[in-house]
Amino acid sequence: MAANRPKKPEQRQPDETTVSGPERIQKLLARAGVGSRREVESWIEAGRLSINGNPVEPGQKVTVDDGIELDGKRLDIAAGAEVVRRVLIYNKPEGEVTTRRDPEGRPTVFDSLPRLRDHRWIAIGRLDINTTGLVLFTTDGELANRLMHPSRQIDREYAVRVFGEVDEAMIKRLSEGVLLDDGMAKFSDISEAGGKGINQWFHVTLLEGRNREVRRLWESQGVRVSRLKRVRYGPIFLPSRLTVGKWEELDQKAVDSLSKAVDLKPVDIPAKTPSEQKTLDRKRRKQAGAGPRKSGGARWQVDSAGPSTGRKSSGKPPAKSGKR
Repeated sequence: MAANRPKKPEQRQPDETTVSGPERIQKLLARAGVGSRREVESWIEAGRLSINGNPVEPGQKVTVDDGIELDGKRLDIAAGAEVVRRVLIYNKPEGEVTTRRDPEGRPTVFDSLPRLRDHRWIAIGRLDINTTGLVLFTTDGELANRLMHPSRQIDREYAVRVFGEVDEAMIKRLSEGVLLDDGMAKFSDISEAGGKGINQWFHVTLLEGRNREVRRLWESQGVRVSRLKRVRYGPIFLPSRLTVGKWEELDQKAVDSLSKAVDLKPVDIPAKTPSEQKTLDRKRRKQAGAGPRKSGGARWQVDSAGPSTGRKSSGKPPAKSGKR
């Protein structure tokens, strides 16, 4: 009987991918891959942007049908007509800077990423040149902005090796708050992760992403960070299979998890064209044959599970076991 037939599983209801109506110029240009919101704001302040021949006002709203120019040159913003939400994870080596172009000619995190035709990768947060580990990239400017905004309180977890004596009083101060040059800062969580003597491993968590904050917090206590690696950003862990200098694209489930963390409705990842898939496959084969990139020191990995405790270390981060 029809009444006894099994019900079909409910399908996910993706958000509308087509954008309608005017929106702030920073948001539109970021989604179109022209520049980050911060870059667009700096262009507005410098008077470099115009809309339909008129200077841009702060907070002005536009549509993809408007004529937007940067330094007198018309911008192609057609890609801003729809939300394309793709996300990459990248295992950053030492020696790379988290910027699109470096005036000193140093390698950047963007050098190894797959190229896009109508969009561009936006880095979600930065790591300094000597810090390794997880960097997220997305094509969706709104997702990037929400994941980085301090009001969202998205936690970032780091594996850190500290050189110097660490006692309970120091741990308490770092957990309760320390006054730095740019205001109060603290770790929302600190857990021991192995080591002995004056070389100890810790896992620390921050709810913001100020410049060199992990290093500055430890240095405020008279100790030095000798190794630092980001192992988690929000719900996304750096998997042990992803070796230094390599990237991989997140699947639909992981992208939806990131979207949910910042109150964005899910958007289906667009299907790749045969040409794009061929390019990505070639890039992966090239990555697989290249081996890890030199990073100025020993190569080391932190798994995606929880940290072990009370384990001795000889310079490498402790293995992690169990689920977090």
